Amino acid sequence: MDKMQTRLLLAEDDRNLGNILKNYLEAKGYSTTLCVNGQEAIEAFSRKEFDFCILDIMMPVKDGFTVATEIRAVNKKIPILFLTAKTHQEDKLKGFEIGADDYITKPFSMEELILRLQAILRRTDEPAKAAANENIYTIGIYAFDYNRQTLISRNKEQKLTSKEAGLLRLLCTHANEVLDRSTALNEIWNDDSYFNARSMDVYIVKLRKYLKEDPRVELLNVHGVGFKLVMNT
Repeated sequence: MDKMQTRLLLAEDDRNLGNILKNYLEAKGYSTTLCVNGQEAIEAFSRKEFDFCILDIMMPVKDGFTVATEIRAVNKKIPILFLTAKTHQEDKLKGFEIGADDYITKPFSMEELILRLQAILRRTDEPAKAAANENIYTIGIYAFDYNRQTLISRNKEQKLTSKEAGLLRLLCTHANEVLDRSTALNEIWNDDSYFNARSMDVYIVKLRKYLKEDPRVELLNVHGVGFKLVMNT
Protein backbone atom coordinates (compact mmCIF):
# COMPACT_ATOMS: atom_id res chain seq x y z
CA MET A 1 0.00 0.00 0.00
CA ASP A 2 1.33 3.44 -0.91
CA LYS A 3 1.93 5.31 2.34
CA MET A 4 0.43 8.47 0.78
CA GLN A 5 -2.84 6.61 0.66
CA THR A 6 -2.55 5.01 4.12
CA ARG A 7 -5.11 6.34 6.57
CA LEU A 8 -4.08 5.97 10.22
CA LEU A 9 -6.30 6.01 13.30
CA LEU A 10 -4.13 7.19 16.20
CA ALA A 11 -5.63 6.93 19.71
CA GLU A 12 -3.45 8.55 22.41
CA ASP A 13 -4.78 10.32 25.51
CA ASP A 14 -1.56 12.25 26.12
CA ARG A 15 -2.34 15.26 23.94
CA ASN A 16 1.27 16.43 23.69
CA LEU A 17 2.54 13.02 22.60
CA GLY A 18 -0.51 12.55 20.37
CA ASN A 19 0.11 15.81 18.53
CA ILE A 20 3.83 15.05 18.17
CA LEU A 21 3.02 11.62 16.72
CA LYS A 22 0.34 12.99 14.41
CA ASN A 23 2.64 15.71 13.07
CA TYR A 24 5.51 13.25 12.59
CA LEU A 25 3.35 10.66 10.82
CA GLU A 26 1.81 13.27 8.54
CA ALA A 27 5.29 14.63 7.76
CA LYS A 28 6.15 11.09 6.65
CA GLY A 29 3.14 11.09 4.33
CA TYR A 30 0.52 9.23 6.40
CA SER A 31 -2.98 10.69 6.72
CA THR A 32 -3.56 10.62 10.50
CA THR A 33 -6.69 11.10 12.62
CA LEU A 34 -5.90 11.71 16.30
CA CYS A 35 -8.35 10.67 19.03
CA VAL A 36 -7.75 11.39 22.73
CA ASN A 37 -9.83 8.61 24.28
CA GLY A 38 -11.15 5.18 23.37
CA GLN A 39 -14.74 6.22 22.77
CA GLU A 40 -13.64 8.96 20.38
CA ALA A 41 -11.52 6.38 18.52
CA ILE A 42 -14.47 4.00 18.13
CA GLU A 43 -16.68 6.83 16.86
CA ALA A 44 -14.03 7.89 14.34
CA PHE A 45 -13.61 4.30 13.19
CA SER A 46 -17.35 4.00 12.59
CA ARG A 47 -17.44 7.22 10.53
CA LYS A 48 -14.33 6.89 8.37
CA GLU A 49 -12.32 4.23 6.60
CA PHE A 50 -8.87 3.49 7.99
CA ASP A 51 -5.99 1.27 6.88
CA PHE A 52 -4.10 1.03 10.17
CA CYS A 53 -4.74 1.59 13.90
CA ILE A 54 -2.21 2.77 16.48
CA LEU A 55 -3.78 2.47 19.93
CA ASP A 56 -2.54 3.50 23.34
CA ILE A 57 -3.68 0.96 25.92
CA MET A 58 -4.21 3.13 29.02
CA MET A 59 -6.89 5.58 27.85
CA PRO A 60 -9.96 7.06 29.56
CA VAL A 61 -13.57 6.09 28.74
CA LYS A 62 -12.43 2.97 26.85
CA ASP A 63 -8.96 1.47 27.03
CA GLY A 64 -7.00 0.29 24.02
CA PHE A 65 -7.82 -3.37 24.61
CA THR A 66 -11.56 -2.58 24.49
CA VAL A 67 -11.16 -0.41 21.40
CA ALA A 68 -9.19 -3.15 19.63
CA THR A 69 -11.80 -5.75 20.57
CA GLU A 70 -14.61 -3.61 19.13
CA ILE A 71 -12.61 -2.88 15.97
CA ARG A 72 -11.84 -6.58 15.51
CA ALA A 73 -15.56 -7.37 15.81
CA VAL A 74 -16.23 -5.45 12.57
CA ASN A 75 -12.86 -5.71 10.79
CA LYS A 76 -10.75 -8.83 11.22
CA LYS A 77 -7.90 -7.71 8.99
CA ILE A 78 -7.01 -4.09 9.74
CA PRO A 79 -3.53 -3.91 11.31
CA ILE A 80 -3.39 -2.83 14.96
CA LEU A 81 -0.28 -1.67 16.79
CA PHE A 82 -0.42 -1.01 20.54
CA LEU A 83 1.47 1.80 22.26
CA THR A 84 1.86 1.37 26.00
CA ALA A 85 3.87 2.05 29.12
CA LYS A 86 2.94 -1.44 30.33
CA THR A 87 5.81 -3.90 30.22
CA HIS A 88 4.25 -6.92 31.89
CA GLN A 89 4.32 -10.08 29.81
CA GLU A 90 0.63 -10.79 30.49
CA ASP A 91 -0.34 -7.41 29.04
CA LYS A 92 1.58 -8.15 25.84
CA LEU A 93 0.01 -11.59 25.60
CA LYS A 94 -3.47 -10.09 26.07
CA GLY A 95 -2.78 -7.62 23.27
CA PHE A 96 -1.75 -10.36 20.88
CA GLU A 97 -4.73 -12.52 21.91
CA ILE A 98 -7.06 -9.66 20.97
CA GLY A 99 -5.44 -9.54 17.54
CA ALA A 100 -2.64 -6.99 17.70
CA ASP A 101 -0.05 -7.11 14.94
CA ASP A 102 2.65 -5.52 17.07
CA TYR A 103 3.32 -3.92 20.43
CA ILE A 104 5.70 -1.06 21.18
CA THR A 105 6.63 0.02 24.71
CA LYS A 106 7.03 3.65 25.77
CA PRO A 107 9.40 5.38 25.55
CA PHE A 108 10.15 4.61 21.92
CA SER A 109 11.84 6.36 19.02
CA MET A 110 9.82 7.76 16.14
CA GLU A 111 12.06 5.90 13.72
CA GLU A 112 11.24 2.58 15.39
CA LEU A 113 7.51 3.32 15.18
CA ILE A 114 7.75 4.07 11.45
CA LEU A 115 9.82 0.94 10.77
CA ARG A 116 7.36 -1.26 12.65
CA LEU A 117 4.41 0.37 10.87
CA GLN A 118 6.04 -0.14 7.47
CA ALA A 119 6.90 -3.76 8.25
CA ILE A 120 3.30 -4.53 9.22
CA LEU A 121 1.96 -2.82 6.10
CA ARG A 122 4.28 -4.84 3.88
CA ARG A 123 3.28 -8.05 5.62
CA THR A 124 -0.45 -7.37 5.38
CA ASP A 125 -0.46 -5.67 1.98
CA GLU A 126 1.27 -8.39 -0.04
CA PRO A 127 -1.52 -10.99 0.38
CA ALA A 128 -4.09 -8.30 -0.44
CA LYS A 129 -2.25 -7.40 -3.65
CA ALA A 130 -1.98 -11.05 -4.58
CA ALA A 131 -5.70 -11.52 -4.01
CA ALA A 132 -6.46 -8.41 -6.08
CA ASN A 133 -4.30 -9.65 -8.95
CA GLU A 134 -6.06 -13.01 -8.86
CA ASN A 135 -9.33 -11.19 -9.52
CA ILE A 136 -8.17 -9.49 -12.74
CA TYR A 137 -8.88 -11.44 -15.93
CA THR A 138 -7.94 -10.89 -19.57
CA ILE A 139 -10.77 -11.63 -22.00
CA GLY A 140 -9.54 -10.87 -25.50
CA ILE A 141 -9.20 -7.10 -25.70
CA TYR A 142 -10.93 -6.69 -22.35
CA ALA A 143 -9.53 -6.40 -18.83
CA PHE A 144 -12.07 -7.58 -16.26
CA ASP A 145 -11.48 -6.35 -12.72
CA TYR A 146 -13.78 -8.32 -10.44
CA ASN A 147 -13.01 -6.27 -7.32
CA ARG A 148 -13.88 -3.01 -9.07
CA GLN A 149 -16.67 -4.66 -11.08
CA THR A 150 -15.44 -3.14 -14.32
CA LEU A 151 -14.90 -4.44 -17.84
CA ILE A 152 -12.42 -2.28 -19.72
CA SER A 153 -11.82 -2.33 -23.47
CA ARG A 154 -9.85 -0.04 -25.74
CA ASN A 155 -12.81 2.30 -26.12
CA LYS A 156 -14.68 2.33 -22.82
CA GLU A 157 -15.10 1.16 -19.27
CA GLN A 158 -18.27 -0.78 -18.52
CA LYS A 159 -19.46 -0.82 -14.91
CA LEU A 160 -20.97 -4.19 -13.95
CA THR A 161 -23.57 -5.10 -11.36
CA SER A 162 -22.53 -7.51 -8.61
CA LYS A 163 -24.35 -10.40 -10.31
CA GLU A 164 -22.87 -9.56 -13.72
CA ALA A 165 -19.40 -9.47 -12.18
CA GLY A 166 -19.96 -12.70 -10.27
CA LEU A 167 -21.27 -14.52 -13.31
CA LEU A 168 -18.46 -13.25 -15.54
CA ARG A 169 -15.83 -14.31 -13.02
CA LEU A 170 -17.36 -17.78 -12.91
CA LEU A 171 -17.27 -17.95 -16.71
CA CYS A 172 -13.63 -16.81 -16.67
CA THR A 173 -12.62 -19.52 -14.21
CA HIS A 174 -14.28 -22.02 -16.59
CA ALA A 175 -12.96 -20.37 -19.77
CA ASN A 176 -13.22 -22.62 -22.84
CA GLU A 177 -15.14 -25.13 -20.70
CA VAL A 178 -18.87 -25.64 -20.20
CA LEU A 179 -20.23 -23.93 -17.09
CA ASP A 180 -23.17 -25.92 -15.79
CA ARG A 181 -26.35 -23.85 -15.34
CA SER A 182 -27.07 -25.32 -11.93
CA THR A 183 -23.53 -24.57 -10.74
CA ALA A 184 -23.84 -20.93 -11.82
CA LEU A 185 -27.29 -20.52 -10.25
CA ASN A 186 -26.25 -21.96 -6.91
CA GLU A 187 -23.01 -19.99 -6.88
CA ILE A 188 -24.47 -16.58 -7.81
CA TRP A 189 -28.15 -16.79 -6.85
CA ASN A 190 -27.90 -19.46 -4.13
CA ASP A 191 -30.93 -21.14 -5.71
CA ASP A 192 -31.49 -22.90 -9.04
CA SER A 193 -35.20 -22.09 -9.29
CA TYR A 194 -36.92 -21.48 -12.62
CA PHE A 195 -37.30 -17.76 -11.89
CA ASN A 196 -33.58 -17.36 -11.18
CA ALA A 197 -32.72 -19.37 -14.30
CA ARG A 198 -34.69 -16.90 -16.43
CA SER A 199 -32.97 -14.03 -14.64
CA MET A 200 -29.55 -15.55 -15.36
CA ASP A 201 -30.42 -15.82 -19.06
CA VAL A 202 -31.00 -12.05 -19.08
CA TYR A 203 -27.56 -11.49 -17.52
CA ILE A 204 -25.94 -13.76 -20.09
CA VAL A 205 -27.48 -11.64 -22.87
CA LYS A 206 -26.08 -8.49 -21.23
CA LEU A 207 -22.60 -9.98 -20.89
CA ARG A 208 -22.67 -11.11 -24.50
CA LYS A 209 -23.50 -7.54 -25.49
CA TYR A 210 -20.63 -6.15 -23.41
CA LEU A 211 -18.17 -8.57 -25.06
CA LYS A 212 -19.30 -8.10 -28.67
CA GLU A 213 -16.51 -5.66 -29.49
CA ASP A 214 -14.03 -8.54 -29.80
CA PRO A 215 -15.13 -11.15 -32.38
CA ARG A 216 -12.64 -13.65 -30.93
CA VAL A 217 -14.67 -13.79 -27.71
CA GLU A 218 -17.87 -15.80 -27.76
CA LEU A 219 -20.36 -16.52 -24.98
CA LEU A 220 -22.24 -19.59 -26.12
CA ASN A 221 -25.38 -21.33 -24.89
CA VAL A 222 -24.81 -25.07 -24.60
CA HIS A 223 -28.35 -26.39 -24.97
CA GLY A 224 -29.66 -28.16 -21.91
CA VAL A 225 -26.32 -27.90 -20.09
CA GLY A 226 -25.09 -24.36 -19.54
CA PHE A 227 -22.74 -21.76 -21.03
CA LYS A 228 -19.28 -21.59 -22.49
CA LEU A 229 -16.96 -18.57 -22.65
CA VAL A 230 -14.78 -19.17 -25.69
CA MET A 231 -11.64 -17.09 -26.21
CA ASN A 232 -10.13 -17.75 -29.64
CA THR A 233 -6.53 -16.70 -30.10
